[in-house]
Amino acid sequence: MAGARSVGCVTAGFVLCDEDRAALERVARSGCEPWRRVRPARALLALADGGSVRGVARLMGAHQDTVRRWRDDFGRSGVDGLGVVAPGRGRKPSVPAATVEAIVADTVAGEPPDGAVCWSTRQMAARHGVGKDFVAQVWRERGLRPWLADVFKVSADPDFESKLHDVVGLYVDPPERAVVFSFDEKTQIQALDRTQPSLPMRPGRNRTLTHDYKRNGTIDLFAALNVATGEVLHQTRRRHTGDDVLAFFKWIDLHTPRHLDVHVILDNVSAHKSEPVREWLAHPRRRRWHLHFTPTSSSWANLVEGWFSILTRKALRTRAFTSVADLKEAIDHWTAHWNHDPQPLRWTKTAEHIIAKIKRARTALNKTATHH
Repeated sequence: MAGARSVGCVTAGFVLCDEDRAALERVARSGCEPWRRVRPARALLALADGGSVRGVARLMGAHQDTVRRWRDDFGRSGVDGLGVVAPGRGRKPSVPAATVEAIVADTVAGEPPDGAVCWSTRQMAARHGVGKDFVAQVWRERGLRPWLADVFKVSADPDFESKLHDVVGLYVDPPERAVVFSFDEKTQIQALDRTQPSLPMRPGRNRTLTHDYKRNGTIDLFAALNVATGEVLHQTRRRHTGDDVLAFFKWIDLHTPRHLDVHVILDNVSAHKSEPVREWLAHPRRRRWHLHFTPTSSSWANLVEGWFSILTRKALRTRAFTSVADLKEAIDHWTAHWNHDPQPLRWTKTAEHIIAKIKRARTALNKTATHH
């Protein structure tokens, strides 16, 4: 055959290029590939090492015609064709469809007899007289993962739709001659130190951290994400009172050109509506300021939450801090590098799409409440 793969007759031998040999060796020694792929891979390698069809068939416990078919299939389809079951062939299901549906129904609505939160594959297998691997296959095919629980809360804000349209409108179609900021506080960030020095990463070993830690104080992070540019204004403070919010608003005002309006997206925390903040915003000099509150219980509607997640993952989660000052320095350093090459966080969902999803969630919750 022409190209990288060469398959000869039995007497001429079976020749592999280096690339195909490496691919077959990966499959042959795999601990997770199905046997129907591992077995022909090992047979083909034995052929390439000079074995005859008869000898390889005896070695693999297969018929000679089976070895020839493996060889010919490999010549046509390569490694990807190993172990492929043709439509209509293969083992037919031996478990009745009714049993499969019963497994699904028990997974969704039933409770294990031992009072556990969810079924295990072994418990479900014993209940229905099947193998645990079959239960795992049913769960995988139906997209069931009973050991997981997604966290959610549907907003009960009576003005949900109007607030959402307002906020999403600022993301996707911001006003002219204005800067839109997504603002929030990340409170009580802990300066955690480890009880023993960490081992450095090296080939074959991850970086290590002790499971226990020492608390060295907390700090609050105030951040305002410029929706258009991705730049972040930030301060670290000891508290998050109304006076602290006011101080940060003044910081935003100082860093925004005077000819631009200021639109701030924020949540409904009481400090954001405190008396000092209201008095400052009521002054005629703050006519350019406009606050846009997200619906209650809808922190996901605030883009800066995504930036907080990136900060935590990249700069805070697996690092040890000996003091609050050490923690503050790490936040300042990482944010400065972020602002050197900022990446805007793009809002992609329309308000109508979100509202439709919320309506479906409320319908599902009402049905569940009715059944209870």
